[in-house]
Amino acid sequence: MAEWASSARDEPLGPLAERLLAGALEGGLIHDAVLAASEGQATDLWRLRHHLSEAQKAEGASIKHDISLPQAHIPEFIEACSHQLAALVPGIRPCIFGHLGDGNLHFNLSQPKGADPQNFLDRWDEISTLVHQMTIKAGGSISAEHGIGQMKAGLLAAVKDRASLQAMAAIKAALDPKGILNPGRILKPAS
Repeated sequence: MAEWASSARDEPLGPLAERLLAGALEGGLIHDAVLAASEGQATDLWRLRHHLSEAQKAEGASIKHDISLPQAHIPEFIEACSHQLAALVPGIRPCIFGHLGDGNLHFNLSQPKGADPQNFLDRWDEISTLVHQMTIKAGGSISAEHGIGQMKAGLLAAVKDRASLQAMAAIKAALDPKGILNPGRILKPAS
């Protein structure tokens, strides 16, 4: 999804968007595109985007990742990671969306059709380890829009050096000197 705006008064935005997308198609940068022809169509397209998570629930169990990557590495990462995941879990169904303009991907994975949901979820650590290792190898981060969160708090030491962790603790202490904001959830208090 992308919204376009222009300050050019002498050129309608539609033809400009069409030319840019045509160039991207010809250059192999994109495979397909849809332009909304009305405000109603734009609203419908955004509704589709905002309901992806709900749609995934109807498809069974899913394992979700909020990662970020350098924009230039996104296509290569998606192809390589999807390929390795398919070898690890035949039939796994990637459902990838996000904010490509800033490199943020929701790298979600749905269970294979007909698979037992719990068996799929039991492989969470194995699957997430592969996604996180490939993300780091591609110069990305295992956290993006939603932050590190409690689920990934234990991974901080593996992805941040000691100086970064100390800086994070110092910032937390400066902003929360009494330790009342989410105490011990991500950063453990100094003893």
